[in-house]
Amino acid sequence: MRILVTGSSGHLGEALVRTLQGDGNEVVGLDLVASPFTHEVGSIVDRSQVKRCMKGVEAVIHAATLHKPHLVTHPRQDFVDTNITGTLNLLEEAASVGVNCFIFTSTTSAFGSALRPAASAPAVWVTEDLRPVPRNIYGVTKRAAEDLCELFHRNYGLACVVLRTSRFFPEEDDREATRQAYEDGNVKANEYLYRRVDLEDAVSAHVRALERASSLGWGRYIISATPPFSPADLLELRANAPLVVKRLFPAYETEYTRRGCKMFPSIDRVYVNARARKELGWHPRYDFGYVLDRLRAGEDSRSPLARAVGSKGYHTSKFAGGPYPVQ
Repeated sequence: MRILVTGSSGHLGEALVRTLQGDGNEVVGLDLVASPFTHEVGSIVDRSQVKRCMKGVEAVIHAATLHKPHLVTHPRQDFVDTNITGTLNLLEEAASVGVNCFIFTSTTSAFGSALRPAASAPAVWVTEDLRPVPRNIYGVTKRAAEDLCELFHRNYGLACVVLRTSRFFPEEDDREATRQAYEDGNVKANEYLYRRVDLEDAVSAHVRALERASSLGWGRYIISATPPFSPADLLELRANAPLVVKRLFPAYETEYTRRGCKMFPSIDRVYVNARARKELGWHPRYDFGYVLDRLRAGEDSRSPLARAVGSKGYHTSKFAGGPYPVQ
């Protein structure tokens, strides 16, 4: 299959190109930044560039985007140009040449303020039915791009699948208080309980979406590690997360103490991947139980693919006081 992958020099883009080429597909990687996994250097905002790259393409995975780390360094218009106009360019060219399916990489950040419960409220049980309340131009433009995908499915019959991915980046947390209170590996281990996905699992979700898109026609899915919690845990998770985790993983506390790790005192959301597992037939491998087993064994909990791709960052410049400037 000839597949166009946008954002091919990024974390997910490189991982997708590596995997798809390894499976015998012909991949066209498009990115602003040159890399061994990018075959066409250019912008999705350039309609002529998109048109050239779409020749002979049977499927599109659209992972190129401006992210949350760009909120301070880029004007809002850049987000509109890249995340909305760029997506529109790809959809229109894909529809014009009869592409079989279009996979759009979105983000759980699209939920925005809906992820922040009131002080005394339970943690939020985040499914695809939760109504997004975008907090910034990043969330607004990603949500608008999702709507464009649905529009092109409805009006042009283009099979479109939207994947709202949770955190998979290897960079340290952008919040200074978190960086000061927790070692980076500790933060990521905790996040596998409720808001992180390994890069290999993110890629496998995209591959399953490619395989299922034609029969689904349209779908929108949360892509995150399988959480161990149920809705019955939500109130206690908010008040005393370590107690809930100890009930589900009795040995975790011993291993955390041995390593000098700490559980977050409160968890405010839980990303639920049940629909993706059921409708895409997606089987994520990496979750908190897996991470805990690797910690006990003294092994790296990251997938081989995540280790191969490594850390890329989001800017060409380095910033003092964090991985990137925050609002």
